[in-house]
Amino acid sequence: MGADSGIVKTVEVPPLKPLNVKVKLAGTPTRLPKYSVKVKNSGGEEVILADPRATRALVALMNMHAVNGGAACHWGGPAAFAEINAAIHGIMFSTKDRQWYEAFNFVNDAGHTENGIYALRTNYGFDNLTFDDLKGFRSLSSKLTGHGESHLNPEGVLISNGPLGSGLPQAQGLAIADKIAVRDRVTICTVSDGAAMEGEAKESFAAIPGLAAKGLVNPFVMVISDNDTKLSGRISKDAFSMQPTFESLSVLGWNVIKVQNGHDLQEVYLAIEKAINDAKANPNKPVCVWVKTIKGYGVKMTMEDKAGGHGFPLNNAEKIVDFVAEIYNGNPPEEFANWAKSLRAEWEKKEQEKKTKPSVPPAVKKDKVQAGLSKGVIRAAQEGYPVFSISSDVQGSTGISGFHKAVPGRFIEVGVAEANMVSTGSGFSKMGFIPIVDTFGQFGITKGNLPLIMAALSQNPLIAIFSHIGLQDAADGASHQATTYFAATCAIPHTVIIAPSCADEAEALMYEAIKRQAQDRLAGKDGESYIFFIGRENYPVHWIENATYQWGRAQVIKEGTDVVLVGCGVLVGKIIEAGKILAQQGVNATVINNPFVNKVDVETIGKHVKAANGRVVTIEDHQLIGGMAAMLSHSLSQADIPHRMKSLGINGEFGQSAYVAEHLYQYHKLTTESVIKSALDLLK
Repeated sequence: MGADSGIVKTVEVPPLKPLNVKVKLAGTPTRLPKYSVKVKNSGGEEVILADPRATRALVALMNMHAVNGGAACHWGGPAAFAEINAAIHGIMFSTKDRQWYEAFNFVNDAGHTENGIYALRTNYGFDNLTFDDLKGFRSLSSKLTGHGESHLNPEGVLISNGPLGSGLPQAQGLAIADKIAVRDRVTICTVSDGAAMEGEAKESFAAIPGLAAKGLVNPFVMVISDNDTKLSGRISKDAFSMQPTFESLSVLGWNVIKVQNGHDLQEVYLAIEKAINDAKANPNKPVCVWVKTIKGYGVKMTMEDKAGGHGFPLNNAEKIVDFVAEIYNGNPPEEFANWAKSLRAEWEKKEQEKKTKPSVPPAVKKDKVQAGLSKGVIRAAQEGYPVFSISSDVQGSTGISGFHKAVPGRFIEVGVAEANMVSTGSGFSKMGFIPIVDTFGQFGITKGNLPLIMAALSQNPLIAIFSHIGLQDAADGASHQATTYFAATCAIPHTVIIAPSCADEAEALMYEAIKRQAQDRLAGKDGESYIFFIGRENYPVHWIENATYQWGRAQVIKEGTDVVLVGCGVLVGKIIEAGKILAQQGVNATVINNPFVNKVDVETIGKHVKAANGRVVTIEDHQLIGGMAAMLSHSLSQADIPHRMKSLGINGEFGQSAYVAEHLYQYHKLTTESVIKSALDLLK
């Protein structure tokens, strides 16, 4: 490659003018917040803001409704940001003579803090939201999703958020575009210290002031909440201190304003007011408001928790009354107190009903598939294989924390930085270790995709655990739902994609993957990377008693000759149940678990497809394009095996929040009933 030295004649073009795209954001609220407090601006005038305590109480109450529905929720981040967002919104919503969004771009790059933004804006009646609307938070019927999603809530969300670090560079683009379009607008972006660990964020830390110094950026304000806390614990203890990064911002060209007490609303307001005024006065120097906060602020147990109460700390409504009361030092507004009491009364009623229900036989033993993967790694370590875990904050969710506890000293956390994690694993591989990297599927296949390719290209095979795939991360919504994970990884050379369906299978295949990788490397071969895609919910630990799991082989759970049902990963249970019901209707189906998605066992599956006269039904928690069914059909065609296939999957749509994954499966028709109908259609 070289510089382009060719000569091109310039041409005349019309002046650059952006398209007149209709703004979908809701307008400036017409009333002051229902629950408010007063501060003074820099001129000594009183300013009315939304009460941060109301934000915290509303987050707790809306979270409790979601928890009752079966969803996980988050309290710590919104609690830390309550004063910051009260000040920002008070200033934005005080815009005169034009809509607030004509004066400001607002982007949240602090993930779950969006919950607090919903609560705060509802206090204003923004977008005609009511407190009753908060009760549907994270449900399939609500646009108030786990993270802000503009495709579902364009009235309230300018830029979809969720994957930490992705909002800041988008905000950078907004501010540069505004500059080119000659718009009088300030861009404000809120960032968590966890988000600041991402490579994308650090790129913008340098790019925004660098480009602004050249006169290319409109006024820009970045507000960082610094509480040394991420999902799994304290950043400085688990990974490394972010203080040098924040200290370097002034060297990079930011005008840094420090706020020592992020829960002193007066101090926070004056700092943000000054930041906006400074940015307007000198757009060539963006402003960073560096705010010291406490994650989970407002409730003692979450303030003292090592993760700041990242998740909602109440798994039922037993203590919700006290929780809300503590936010207000014992005197919450009657409306909130009664709301909490009704939640507790509902819980008490259900508890009483449980006591009067007749006893039921023991349920089938279930566990997360993650548990099996961790057991497989532990077993390999006990046998002397040099496995080493490199994590990026969600090791408790991916299950590898079981290995961390069982074998201390065999892991490192690089912080909230998925790309860095995979690349670090690649380096470990080159040095003779067997690295295990882990994160949510969505972040593994997006932020980790190029590093995965480079690891394979560099002959540095690794093993990845990517969890919460497909629609399994129901409550967090589309930003966290990896629905293209097969399509994103199956074509990477020297990479095997595995979707285990139960804990026993996961344990066996993980152990075998480690063993095979070690044998290949010792034999002088490059070896292959192995990526395990798993869900988040509990499943039977096995589908067949005393089952064996052969490497590279599909598992035939039931044999038949009428139709072949094929599934993988989290939806295998659907085809097993469908096979049983079809048998009751006189249809004899073969049921196959197909874990080796991009290394199709044509020998096993093809034999049964031939016996069923080519009739095949597939189901997967993935987009239909580029999914398991597409690879299976292609492999059968390459082997000259005629077939007619009905494929069930996600049909070109993003996901959304729901209390549990089953609600989304029903919505997308990824059900046992759909499998049965597809099979019967093929038999007509």
